[in-house]
Amino acid sequence: MKILILGATGFIGLPAAQAFVRAGHVVYGQTRSAAKAKQLVAEEITPVIADVKDTASYLPFLVGTLDVVIDAAGGTDLKELSDDLLSATVAAVQAHRPSHASKLTYIYTSGTWVHGENRAEIVTDTTPLTNPAELVAWRPAQEQRVAVNPLLNGIVVRPALLYGRSGSLFTPLFKGAHAGEVVWAGTPGGRFALIHADDLAELYVLVAGKAAIACGKTFDAANDVTESVDAVLQRLVEVSGAKGPYRYAEPANLYEVALGTTSIVRPYLGRALLGWQPRKAGLLDLLEVYYNAWKASEGLL
Repeated sequence: MKILILGATGFIGLPAAQAFVRAGHVVYGQTRSAAKAKQLVAEEITPVIADVKDTASYLPFLVGTLDVVIDAAGGTDLKELSDDLLSATVAAVQAHRPSHASKLTYIYTSGTWVHGENRAEIVTDTTPLTNPAELVAWRPAQEQRVAVNPLLNGIVVRPALLYGRSGSLFTPLFKGAHAGEVVWAGTPGGRFALIHADDLAELYVLVAGKAAIACGKTFDAANDVTESVDAVLQRLVEVSGAKGPYRYAEPANLYEVALGTTSIVRPYLGRALLGWQPRKAGLLDLLEVYYNAWKASEGLL
Protein backbone atom coordinates (compact mmCIF):
# COMPACT_ATOMS: atom_id res chain seq x y z
CA MET A 1 0.00 0.00 0.00
CA LYS A 2 0.90 3.66 -0.31
CA ILE A 3 0.47 5.43 3.01
CA LEU A 4 0.55 9.14 3.88
CA ILE A 5 1.09 9.88 7.56
CA LEU A 6 0.36 13.41 8.76
CA GLY A 7 2.61 14.22 11.70
CA ALA A 8 5.13 11.56 10.71
CA THR A 9 7.90 12.68 13.06
CA GLY A 10 5.70 12.77 16.17
CA PHE A 11 5.52 10.29 19.01
CA ILE A 12 2.63 8.47 17.31
CA GLY A 13 3.47 9.12 13.68
CA LEU A 14 7.11 8.03 13.56
CA PRO A 15 6.68 4.55 15.10
CA ALA A 16 3.64 4.05 12.85
CA ALA A 17 5.63 5.07 9.76
CA GLN A 18 8.47 2.74 10.74
CA ALA A 19 6.02 -0.13 11.27
CA PHE A 20 4.49 0.37 7.80
CA VAL A 21 7.96 0.37 6.24
CA ARG A 22 8.82 -2.88 8.05
CA ALA A 23 5.59 -4.38 6.73
CA GLY A 24 6.68 -3.63 3.16
CA HIS A 25 4.55 -0.59 2.35
CA VAL A 26 5.48 2.67 0.63
CA VAL A 27 5.30 5.47 3.18
CA TYR A 28 5.10 9.23 2.76
CA GLY A 29 5.64 11.26 5.92
CA GLN A 30 4.51 14.86 6.34
CA THR A 31 6.80 17.09 8.39
CA ARG A 32 7.37 20.84 8.60
CA SER A 33 11.09 20.49 9.31
CA ALA A 34 13.80 19.96 6.70
CA ALA A 35 16.04 18.57 9.45
CA LYS A 36 13.41 16.01 10.45
CA ALA A 37 12.89 15.17 6.79
CA LYS A 38 16.43 13.78 6.77
CA GLN A 39 15.43 11.52 9.67
CA LEU A 40 12.53 10.22 7.61
CA VAL A 41 14.73 9.54 4.60
CA ALA A 42 17.07 7.51 6.82
CA GLU A 43 14.04 5.43 7.82
CA GLU A 44 13.12 4.77 4.16
CA ILE A 45 10.17 7.15 4.41
CA THR A 46 9.60 9.70 1.64
CA PRO A 47 9.32 13.12 3.29
CA VAL A 48 6.58 15.58 2.41
CA ILE A 49 7.90 18.89 3.70
CA ALA A 50 4.92 21.14 4.36
CA ASP A 51 2.85 22.65 7.10
CA VAL A 52 0.14 20.09 7.76
CA LYS A 53 -2.47 22.86 7.42
CA ASP A 54 -1.26 23.68 3.89
CA THR A 55 -3.07 20.72 2.37
CA ALA A 56 -3.12 22.29 -1.09
CA SER A 57 0.65 21.86 -1.26
CA TYR A 58 0.58 18.08 -0.96
CA LEU A 59 -2.83 16.37 -1.04
CA PRO A 60 -3.69 17.07 -4.72
CA PHE A 61 -0.39 15.51 -5.81
CA LEU A 62 -0.69 12.35 -3.74
CA VAL A 63 -4.33 11.48 -3.18
CA GLY A 64 -4.82 10.02 -6.64
CA THR A 65 -2.56 7.04 -5.91
CA LEU A 66 -2.73 6.71 -2.13
CA ASP A 67 -4.39 3.82 -0.31
CA VAL A 68 -4.36 5.28 3.21
CA VAL A 69 -4.13 8.66 4.94
CA ILE A 70 -3.43 8.66 8.67
CA ASP A 71 -4.12 11.80 10.68
CA ALA A 72 -1.57 11.64 13.50
CA ALA A 73 -1.02 15.39 13.60
CA GLY A 74 -0.61 17.15 16.91
CA GLY A 75 -0.90 20.76 18.00
CA THR A 76 -2.80 23.21 20.14
CA ASP A 77 -5.75 23.77 17.79
CA LEU A 78 -6.67 20.15 17.14
CA LYS A 79 -10.42 20.69 16.93
CA GLU A 80 -10.18 23.00 13.94
CA LEU A 81 -7.22 21.13 12.45
CA SER A 82 -8.89 17.72 12.59
CA ASP A 83 -11.99 18.98 10.82
CA ASP A 84 -9.96 20.91 8.24
CA LEU A 85 -7.81 17.87 7.39
CA LEU A 86 -10.86 15.67 6.93
CA SER A 87 -12.61 18.25 4.76
CA ALA A 88 -9.47 18.86 2.68
CA THR A 89 -9.02 15.12 2.12
CA VAL A 90 -12.61 14.71 0.98
CA ALA A 91 -12.25 17.67 -1.39
CA ALA A 92 -8.99 16.29 -2.79
CA VAL A 93 -10.61 12.89 -3.35
CA GLN A 94 -13.47 14.49 -5.27
CA ALA A 95 -11.15 16.62 -7.39
CA HIS A 96 -8.14 14.41 -7.97
CA ARG A 97 -8.96 10.74 -7.38
CA PRO A 98 -10.03 8.62 -10.36
CA SER A 99 -13.71 7.73 -10.25
CA HIS A 100 -12.92 4.03 -10.65
CA ALA A 101 -10.47 3.98 -7.72
CA SER A 102 -11.20 2.17 -4.50
CA LYS A 103 -12.24 4.29 -1.57
CA LEU A 104 -9.38 6.01 0.20
CA THR A 105 -8.92 4.78 3.78
CA TYR A 106 -8.75 7.63 6.28
CA ILE A 107 -7.62 6.83 9.82
CA TYR A 108 -8.29 9.48 12.44
CA THR A 109 -6.34 9.49 15.70
CA SER A 110 -8.56 10.33 18.65
CA GLY A 111 -7.85 9.13 22.22
CA THR A 112 -9.38 7.31 25.17
CA TRP A 113 -9.94 10.56 27.07
CA VAL A 114 -13.29 10.63 25.24
CA HIS A 115 -14.47 8.02 27.76
CA GLY A 116 -14.01 10.53 30.58
CA GLU A 117 -13.56 9.98 34.30
CA ASN A 118 -15.06 6.71 35.52
CA ARG A 119 -13.36 4.69 38.23
CA ALA A 120 -16.22 2.24 38.69
CA GLU A 121 -17.15 0.82 35.30
CA ILE A 122 -15.28 -0.86 32.47
CA VAL A 123 -15.48 0.89 29.09
CA THR A 124 -14.53 -0.42 25.67
CA ASP A 125 -14.49 0.42 21.96
CA THR A 126 -18.27 0.48 21.58
CA THR A 127 -19.27 2.03 24.92
CA PRO A 128 -21.43 5.12 24.27
CA LEU A 129 -19.54 8.34 25.02
CA THR A 130 -21.51 10.28 27.60
CA ASN A 131 -18.88 12.09 29.67
CA PRO A 132 -15.74 12.95 27.67
CA ALA A 133 -13.00 14.97 29.32
CA GLU A 134 -13.80 18.64 28.75
CA LEU A 135 -10.59 19.20 26.79
CA VAL A 136 -11.72 16.72 24.12
CA ALA A 137 -15.49 17.11 24.38
CA TRP A 138 -15.52 17.92 20.63
CA ARG A 139 -13.91 14.64 19.61
CA PRO A 140 -16.93 12.26 19.67
CA ALA A 141 -18.58 14.36 16.96
CA GLN A 142 -15.36 14.37 14.92
CA GLU A 143 -15.06 10.61 15.27
CA GLN A 144 -18.54 10.26 13.81
CA ARG A 145 -17.76 12.57 10.91
CA VAL A 146 -14.86 10.31 9.99
CA ALA A 147 -16.66 7.01 10.53
CA VAL A 148 -19.76 7.81 8.46
CA ASN A 149 -18.17 9.81 5.62
CA PRO A 150 -19.53 8.31 2.39
CA LEU A 151 -16.44 9.08 0.29
CA LEU A 152 -13.88 7.47 2.59
CA ASN A 153 -13.21 4.25 4.43
CA GLY A 154 -13.24 6.14 7.70
CA ILE A 155 -11.68 4.50 10.77
CA VAL A 156 -10.99 5.87 14.25
CA VAL A 157 -8.11 4.78 16.47
CA ARG A 158 -8.16 5.90 20.11
CA PRO A 159 -4.76 5.55 21.78
CA ALA A 160 -4.62 5.36 25.54
CA LEU A 161 -1.82 7.19 27.38
CA LEU A 162 1.36 6.46 25.45
CA TYR A 163 4.64 5.38 27.02
CA GLY A 164 8.06 4.21 25.88
CA ARG A 165 10.76 5.71 23.67
CA SER A 166 11.09 9.44 24.33
CA GLY A 167 8.37 9.53 26.95
CA SER A 168 5.40 11.18 25.23
CA LEU A 169 2.96 12.65 27.74
CA PHE A 170 5.03 11.25 30.60
CA THR A 171 7.87 13.64 29.72
CA PRO A 172 6.89 16.31 32.32
CA LEU A 173 6.61 13.62 34.99
CA PHE A 174 10.04 12.22 34.11
CA LYS A 175 11.56 15.71 34.00
CA GLY A 176 10.24 16.42 37.48
CA ALA A 177 11.60 13.10 38.76
CA HIS A 178 15.00 13.83 37.26
CA ALA A 179 14.94 17.23 38.99
CA GLY A 180 14.18 15.52 42.29
CA GLU A 181 10.40 15.45 42.77
CA VAL A 182 7.62 13.17 41.51
CA VAL A 183 4.37 15.12 41.12
CA TRP A 184 1.21 14.15 39.25
CA ALA A 185 -1.88 16.27 38.62
CA GLY A 186 -4.88 14.42 40.00
CA THR A 187 -6.05 12.51 43.03
CA PRO A 188 -4.95 9.22 44.64
CA GLY A 189 -6.44 5.91 43.58
CA GLY A 190 -6.42 6.51 39.83
CA ARG A 191 -5.62 4.03 37.08
CA PHE A 192 -3.58 4.49 33.90
CA ALA A 193 -4.99 3.16 30.63
CA LEU A 194 -1.77 2.69 28.67
CA ILE A 195 -0.32 1.67 25.32
CA HIS A 196 3.29 1.47 24.16
CA ALA A 197 4.05 3.48 21.01
CA ASP A 198 5.25 0.34 19.19
CA ASP A 199 2.09 -1.64 19.95
CA LEU A 200 -0.02 1.29 18.76
CA ALA A 201 1.98 1.36 15.53
CA GLU A 202 1.17 -2.29 14.89
CA LEU A 203 -2.53 -1.54 15.30
CA TYR A 204 -2.35 1.13 12.59
CA VAL A 205 -0.76 -1.40 10.22
CA LEU A 206 -3.48 -3.97 10.90
CA VAL A 207 -6.32 -1.45 10.62
CA ALA A 208 -4.99 -0.14 7.31
CA GLY A 209 -4.44 -3.61 5.87
CA LYS A 210 -7.91 -4.77 6.86
CA ALA A 211 -9.77 -1.55 6.12
CA ALA A 212 -12.50 -3.49 4.32
CA ILE A 213 -13.67 -4.89 7.66
CA ALA A 214 -12.42 -2.04 9.87
CA CYS A 215 -14.13 0.83 8.04
CA GLY A 216 -16.74 2.68 10.03
CA LYS A 217 -15.39 1.30 13.31
CA THR A 218 -13.57 2.72 16.30
CA PHE A 219 -10.68 0.91 17.95
CA ASP A 220 -9.56 1.67 21.48
CA ALA A 221 -5.81 1.06 21.69
CA ALA A 222 -4.88 0.04 25.22
CA ASN A 223 -3.14 -2.74 27.11
CA ASP A 224 -5.16 -5.60 28.55
CA VAL A 225 -5.25 -4.09 32.05
CA THR A 226 -4.94 -0.63 33.57
CA GLU A 227 -2.15 0.18 36.04
CA SER A 228 -2.23 1.86 39.44
CA VAL A 229 -1.12 5.49 39.27
CA ASP A 230 0.10 5.31 42.88
CA ALA A 231 2.23 2.25 42.14
CA VAL A 232 3.80 3.89 39.07
CA LEU A 233 4.59 7.09 40.98
CA GLN A 234 6.15 5.18 43.86
CA ARG A 235 8.25 3.10 41.48
CA LEU A 236 9.39 6.27 39.70
CA VAL A 237 10.63 7.67 43.01
CA GLU A 238 12.70 4.53 43.41
CA VAL A 239 14.19 4.30 39.91
CA SER A 240 14.88 8.02 39.52
CA GLY A 241 16.34 8.66 42.96
CA ALA A 242 13.88 11.52 43.47
CA LYS A 243 13.11 12.73 46.96
CA GLY A 244 10.01 10.95 48.23
CA PRO A 245 7.22 10.71 48.85
CA TYR A 246 5.50 11.41 45.56
CA ARG A 247 2.62 13.85 45.72
CA TYR A 248 -0.46 14.92 43.83
CA ALA A 249 -1.16 18.45 42.66
CA GLU A 250 -4.36 20.24 41.73
CA PRO A 251 -4.72 20.31 37.92
CA ALA A 252 -3.79 23.75 36.61
CA ASN A 253 -5.71 23.53 33.31
CA LEU A 254 -8.00 21.33 31.24
CA TYR A 255 -5.04 19.45 29.80
CA GLU A 256 -3.91 18.37 33.27
CA VAL A 257 -7.49 17.43 34.15
CA ALA A 258 -7.59 15.17 31.08
CA LEU A 259 -4.15 13.75 31.86
CA GLY A 260 -5.36 12.71 35.29
CA THR A 261 -8.54 11.08 33.99
CA THR A 262 -9.15 7.47 34.98
CA SER A 263 -10.94 5.25 32.47
CA ILE A 264 -10.92 1.48 32.97
CA VAL A 265 -10.49 0.65 29.30
CA ARG A 266 -10.75 -2.96 28.13
CA PRO A 267 -10.76 -2.95 24.31
CA TYR A 268 -11.94 -5.94 22.30
CA LEU A 269 -12.47 -4.94 18.65
CA GLY A 270 -8.81 -4.85 17.62
CA ARG A 271 -8.24 -8.25 19.16
CA ALA A 272 -11.44 -9.85 17.86
CA LEU A 273 -11.45 -8.46 14.30
CA LEU A 274 -7.77 -7.89 13.54
CA GLY A 275 -5.85 -10.27 15.79
CA TRP A 276 -4.06 -7.33 17.42
CA GLN A 277 -2.39 -7.96 20.78
CA PRO A 278 -0.10 -5.55 22.67
CA ARG A 279 3.23 -7.24 23.36
CA LYS A 280 5.38 -4.69 25.16
CA ALA A 281 5.89 -4.90 28.93
CA GLY A 282 3.70 -2.60 30.99
CA LEU A 283 4.83 0.79 32.28
CA LEU A 284 5.31 -0.38 35.86
CA ASP A 285 7.06 -3.62 34.95
CA LEU A 286 9.88 -1.94 33.01
CA LEU A 287 9.66 1.61 34.32
CA GLU A 288 13.43 1.85 34.79
CA VAL A 289 13.96 0.94 31.13
CA TYR A 290 11.39 3.49 29.95
CA TYR A 291 12.74 6.19 32.26
CA ASN A 292 16.27 5.60 30.98
CA ALA A 293 15.01 5.67 27.37
CA TRP A 294 13.57 9.12 28.05
CA LYS A 295 16.84 10.23 29.66
CA ALA A 296 18.79 9.04 26.64
CA SER A 297 16.45 10.93 24.28
CA GLU A 298 17.14 14.09 26.31
CA GLY A 299 20.92 13.55 26.35
CA LEU A 300 20.88 12.94 30.11
CA LEU A 301 22.69 9.57 30.14
